Amino acid sequence: MKRGTIILLVVAGLFLLLIFNGCGSYNNMVSQREATESAWAQVENVYQRRLDLIPNLVNTVKGVANFEQKTLTDVIQARANASSIKVDASKLSPEQIQKFQASQGELSQALGRLMVVAEQYPQLKATQNFLELQSQLEGTENRITTERQKFNDVVKQYNTYIRRFPQVLYSGIFGFDKRGYFEATAGAEKAPEVKFE
Repeated sequence: MKRGTIILLVVAGLFLLLIFNGCGSYNNMVSQREATESAWAQVENVYQRRLDLIPNLVNTVKGVANFEQKTLTDVIQARANASSIKVDASKLSPEQIQKFQASQGELSQALGRLMVVAEQYPQLKATQNFLELQSQLEGTENRITTERQKFNDVVKQYNTYIRRFPQVLYSGIFGFDKRGYFEATAGAEKAPEVKFE
């Protein structure tokens, strides 16, 4: 064989290798991006569960005479704010997640204040409906924590994959951007005292 033919075959072989590697990397990036979007959908699902429980809780609390109206109003407003924040699952930028997390954090604080104030009303604490809603909210908060952790794990895997060589070459070309994480908010180490009795 001529030297020119050998060089052409080597170049063609390297080109095909690059194409096959690029296809495999692209398909893996698509799969991992879909996994992050699926994990995000589950996070939204458990937050929605909490949003759905709040009207029942507020209505139960309203039944108690002289309950602090400002506390109820704060919870209702925080719920409205939290439900108005929508995150595009195809982007999941750190800024979008921070904004979502901030609105959900405000709702958590309002709920915490509601539960603390509820401690002052023995007749409310004795209501079966209130106790069941407390239990469901507690379970939902645990689910939120679990789903956020799963989301962060999937995002870590995706972000690591698209930043490794040779995927980093393809991720920029095909628009696979880094995804954001749920992070602890400032002051999160000082959790509000909420008593469930």
